[in-house]
Amino acid sequence: MTDDASAAQPGPDHVAIIMDGNGRWAKSRGRPRAFGHRRGVETVRQAVETAGDLGVRYLTLFSFSTENWSRPADEVGALFQLLKTYVEADLEQLAGRGVRIRIIGRRDNLGEDLREIIERTEARTKGNDTFHLTIAFNYGGRDEIVRAARRIAREARDGTLDPDALDEAGLAAALDTRDLPDVDLLIRTSGEERISNFLLWQLAYAELLFLDVLWPDFSPAHFSDAIETYKQRSRRYGGLDAGAA
Repeated sequence: MTDDASAAQPGPDHVAIIMDGNGRWAKSRGRPRAFGHRRGVETVRQAVETAGDLGVRYLTLFSFSTENWSRPADEVGALFQLLKTYVEADLEQLAGRGVRIRIIGRRDNLGEDLREIIERTEARTKGNDTFHLTIAFNYGGRDEIVRAARRIAREARDGTLDPDALDEAGLAAALDTRDLPDVDLLIRTSGEERISNFLLWQLAYAELLFLDVLWPDFSPAHFSDAIETYKQRSRRYGGLDAGAA
């Protein structure tokens, strides 16, 4: 075994992906953006399979942000329909494989039909623990923190929380991701190099990897290479490497 191999760390437990580039992928083929989003759903299915094969237990996917409401209404509608279609088509298969599905983000401004699908999906898979798939839908990192702060403020007002007793664990418990570990590796496709208001709290010590590949072209080989890149990085959490002066 080489020194580099012996220094490699274990693979990530929790991978988050900003699935970017569907629109550009479709445009390059002379097709509407919705065509790219549909193709992107196939890549989601493939990524879920690959994540499990690579030893990842938690996969969180950024599907629709709170800022995406500014897009054309027909594209927003298409994205909503794709979530419904994916869940309806894949729910029983994923549940049978022991996948627990969570959908994080705001729900108060979603239609009743979509809220019902979300609630049914989470209830159907709540007891599963083999693999954890989280879909961030109508989600924004700042919005999540604001909603958590409001919850904490109400508890303090009602006398059920001592503000001086609040610590990082207490704030994390008020977030949408309260049952999930922090992210180990963030992947963003499309060549853009920013986190776009995604999992601001949970990415505090994540490794970031930006890939110059559009989401519909993201393959198992790209995923595997990303995991290998992660393994070669040194995660110090503010400390020093072992043996460093």
